[in-house]
Amino acid sequence: MTRSEDALETATSDASLARSKARSAEIDLAIDQAPSRFRILTGDRPTGHLHLGHYFGTLRNRVLLQNRGVETWVLVADYQVITDRDGVGPIRERVLGLVADYLAAGIDPERSTIFNHSAVPALNQLMLPFLSLVTESELHRNPTVKAELEATEGRAMTGLMLTYPVHQAADILFCKANIVPVGQDQLPHLEQARLIAQRFDKRYGRAVEDHPVFRRPEALLSRAPMLLGLDGEKMSKSRRNTIELRMSADETAKALRKAKTDSDRVITYDPAARPEVANLLTLASLCGAGAPEEIAERIGDGGAGMLKRITTEAVNEFFAPIRARRADLAADEDYLLHVLHAGNERANAVANETLAAVRAAMGMDY
Repeated sequence: MTRSEDALETATSDASLARSKARSAEIDLAIDQAPSRFRILTGDRPTGHLHLGHYFGTLRNRVLLQNRGVETWVLVADYQVITDRDGVGPIRERVLGLVADYLAAGIDPERSTIFNHSAVPALNQLMLPFLSLVTESELHRNPTVKAELEATEGRAMTGLMLTYPVHQAADILFCKANIVPVGQDQLPHLEQARLIAQRFDKRYGRAVEDHPVFRRPEALLSRAPMLLGLDGEKMSKSRRNTIELRMSADETAKALRKAKTDSDRVITYDPAARPEVANLLTLASLCGAGAPEEIAERIGDGGAGMLKRITTEAVNEFFAPIRARRADLAADEDYLLHVLHAGNERANAVANETLAAVRAAMGMDY
């Protein structure tokens, strides 16, 4: 790519992001005016236990949207565990752990639908017609697929990993979700879902302009600050640099004592020059200890030890009620299964209806 082509691509990308941000702001205002117009789809892979990054990045926002009156669908993406792994691991424990985390954080199963991939056959059957609507080169251009291909260092990629964006499109489109809470890095996935919906309706002409088979999902961009892991790197379950929601107060204190900071004793809030220190200040702030700058001023030359102590106290106080609810929920497996089975029943009803509409549009309803 030439320098001028690279500049053009960057400018195009910036313009597209600006449009996405503007539209997201419009959607946010529209939710307050008529929340019943919207249905969101969001979820997680059960590859480990949810942590504080998940809570502040997504979980808290899901609860807020639910409480604003938006119909909320939360997917436990168990089939997607095997996109990049050789087995499912302790899948039952992790799936039920996710359900416990959701409920403890405030997801209400009476107002929201919690379901899992492997229990909704019609959702996964949509992969077949959807795969006919995308090209191999489009899949290879997807940022998640590109990153996985680079990370494999020559090792063959699974077919499920290559088609991961299509599976995500099926997740979104089967339940007729019209908004998806995402970060900027996930916008290409949402665009792929929009393209699949558009191409399906264009190819299978029974869907007239006013009544397409699929709604066109739009992005509700996250405004949550990104938290680093305790080692200063990206927070990740696989890196073991997280504080899990299920951790006790003592486990949290032990983890935070090991958090990376720097050698400057005077604590200041400077995300660019002092990212690890700023990360702890941000975490304490999110947990109600005050603005990051105010916390830093209070600590002054108290050093990293005082910073970690204040952060630990804030985290443990903030999450104490959530952890108490989670412990009660985790002890009642029958209830967790009841919630999941009820959600799966609702998801199957909608998925079967969507698949029937797809088959009718394709002339396969015989």
